[in-house]
Amino acid sequence: MAESIVPPSGGVAGTNIPNSTAVDVNDEALSQLINPITTKLIPVLYTLVFGIGLPTNVLALLTMAAKSKKPSTIFLINLATADLLLILMLPFKISYHLLGNDWLFGEGLCRTMTAFFYGNMYCSILLLTFISIDRYFALVHPFFSKRFRDNRFALSVCAVIWVTVVLFVWPFFSVKQSFRIKGLNITTCYDVYLKNNQVVYFYYWLIFVILGFFIPSLVTISCYSLIIRSLTVNDIKYKKSAKITLLILFVYLVCFTPSNIMLLVHQWVPDLHKHYIFLLCLSSFNSCFDPFLYYYISEDCRNRVKRIICFQKVDTSLNLQPSTRLTHTPITNSLCSSSVI
Repeated sequence: MAESIVPPSGGVAGTNIPNSTAVDVNDEALSQLINPITTKLIPVLYTLVFGIGLPTNVLALLTMAAKSKKPSTIFLINLATADLLLILMLPFKISYHLLGNDWLFGEGLCRTMTAFFYGNMYCSILLLTFISIDRYFALVHPFFSKRFRDNRFALSVCAVIWVTVVLFVWPFFSVKQSFRIKGLNITTCYDVYLKNNQVVYFYYWLIFVILGFFIPSLVTISCYSLIIRSLTVNDIKYKKSAKITLLILFVYLVCFTPSNIMLLVHQWVPDLHKHYIFLLCLSSFNSCFDPFLYYYISEDCRNRVKRIICFQKVDTSLNLQPSTRLTHTPITNSLCSSSVI
């Protein structure tokens, strides 16, 4: 059998092989399956994502869901939901790598985990794109945007995004992805596929990356460039918008760009498997960076975080004499008393 190790993109290139059938892989593939990068470093990084991303996204989701909804908040709630769907799958991913890339949880969960990983990436990208579009119209064309920028519009957009992402990742649910490996006595999850129809799968992923990453990236960068330009021309403070822009650009550059580029490169160079697995792991860190976005965009989330992390002394002026009460100023932490511009 002509088999090769590939990144998660290989799942689409899988073929139907009975679960009881073990497959042979070449020596290079075997060495990558036991490489310390995938069996030691990757599970540590995923554990870090789980430890940071779970509490911060849960806190953000509960905070935003409990308050009155605005279009921007609806987009952020959906972004937090997408992050949590990925984070809840991480314990299985961590176990898989710690056991030497041995999958113990069955074919169905393997397909689900893979779909959630790609679903989170492209759902996050599309939501970040529409968050940038929403902020563009809110800040640059506030009067014009009142005609359509409402909760119904935001909910409709989010519904379309979720349907689109499900269609994107549907092949992961319909193709076999776990294979028993001869010589290692392990079952891989989406790390091995048969090298057939390689050209077809390359074009599948090319369309995937163009529609799910490249075009949304251009739209996002254009929106924030126009926002800062408009605020500058009108002599309006843009510190907050600049922070949001830098944060989103950071997420794109660190989390999304390397993995999407390597996704296409690896279709033709399977020996880069361990590099792609590392970049895929890096892309999951967007679940740790997104809470900063909630903080800057959502005032409710920002106030909740300040109440939690800031120590505020109780205002004891109520117990003072009336003349003293007028001049007494409570001492508070500067972060809690200041607002983000």
